[in-house]
Amino acid sequence: RMTRAFHTHPSTVPLDAGKPLLIVDADEVILRFADGFDRFLAERELFLDLTTYRLHGNVKRRDDRTPVLDVEVTALLDEFRAELDWLDVVEDADVVLKALAKQMNIVVLSNVSEAQAPARLRNFAKFDLPFPLIANSGPKGPFVKALAARTGGPAFFVDDIPMHHASVAEGSPDVFRIHLIGDERLKPLLPVTPHAHLRAETWRDADAFIRAKLAETK
Repeated sequence: RMTRAFHTHPSTVPLDAGKPLLIVDADEVILRFADGFDRFLAERELFLDLTTYRLHGNVKRRDDRTPVLDVEVTALLDEFRAELDWLDVVEDADVVLKALAKQMNIVVLSNVSEAQAPARLRNFAKFDLPFPLIANSGPKGPFVKALAARTGGPAFFVDDIPMHHASVAEGSPDVFRIHLIGDERLKPLLPVTPHAHLRAETWRDADAFIRAKLAETK
């Protein structure tokens, strides 16, 4: 059964109270956002020059390599995100999540707007990932805390942005935090965050960590 609806608050997300919880980000964790944006830019004679972990300032013209103005990058991103339902999956993310779903609640917590959420759900449906989606904005700590309070057993959080790990660490120190960056080009651009229990190079690393922690609590 595919989840058709998205949520804007943790209280409406269907959870099995007796199961552990896995809260997962979407972009660069489940879906290859930078890769998709790069393909979108290529059609417009632009490219992504990944020198820092941000998009503004790093979108450049193919012919003379000059950066595109920030206001133009924002417009490009709005156009790109409007129908974002065709991104590829990060390697092994779908396989690992489908296997873990047999014994865990899995919730996607993504900073997308309500307008963008249906396209995101279509993208998940393409890979047969029927997980509830929460459309969030700002720090993720409060929503993680609210979700973790509703489940029994350990809770895990996977995200690529250090700020969100800091937010979750502050509000929910008992939640296991995994720092995972899907795109190989982006990995060197972000330092290891002290707020994560694991910097996972791959989804297989994350899977091993999660399964080890679940085994400890049985």
